Amino acid sequence: MQKLVEGIHQFQDDIFSSKRRLFEDLVDGQSPPALFITCSDSRINPNLLTQTEPGRLFILQNSGNIVPPYRALGGGEAATIEYAVSVLGVKDIIVCGHSHCRAMRGLLDQSALEKIPAAQSWLSHAELTHRIIEENYSHVTDPTARLTATVEENVLVQIEHLRTHPSVAAALSRKALNLHAWFYKFETGQVFGFDPQECQFVPVEGTGFAPPAVAWESPPV
Repeated sequence: MQKLVEGIHQFQDDIFSSKRRLFEDLVDGQSPPALFITCSDSRINPNLLTQTEPGRLFILQNSGNIVPPYRALGGGEAATIEYAVSVLGVKDIIVCGHSHCRAMRGLLDQSALEKIPAAQSWLSHAELTHRIIEENYSHVTDPTARLTATVEENVLVQIEHLRTHPSVAAALSRKALNLHAWFYKFETGQVFGFDPQECQFVPVEGTGFAPPAVAWESPPV
């Protein structure tokens, strides 16, 4: 806790003072261009990853970067998504999974979830991911590769769940919104975006590549 308090003092003395005008302008409201949905893992920092200032990303983080289908039991995800699209008018929604995701590891080995029933229930929103991996990735036996495939497939599944939200569906129908599927390999700093034409994740950094809007009808397998 002491480290956190020291950090607050450093923020106030060094960061806030140098960006005072930015924070004063934020009093009038926010207009972030994107909603960034990612895992609550402490190793993931969306603003650091995208090098964005406060007010430029609307962020939703939870275990496994899950988007429950509309009206499914869960937390405040539906409200956050609806507010981002209908009130803030974001133009892009990014669902970003990451390497070494413990939530997705739990999805693969569900016996590990027996003592954490709330997490087990939450990951039921990724059951389609589990089914895709079990039925279509039996040839992938290396644990790291299998986990990576799970994270990537889960991002695509959650993109499909996004489409069930009325605010998202309406914005997509009038071409006012783009959906993007990303995979962040935090140990190398690389970010990969799903390219529907290539039907695979391709690097986005350092190549001038802008991840295209997601255009498939169902998650590829």
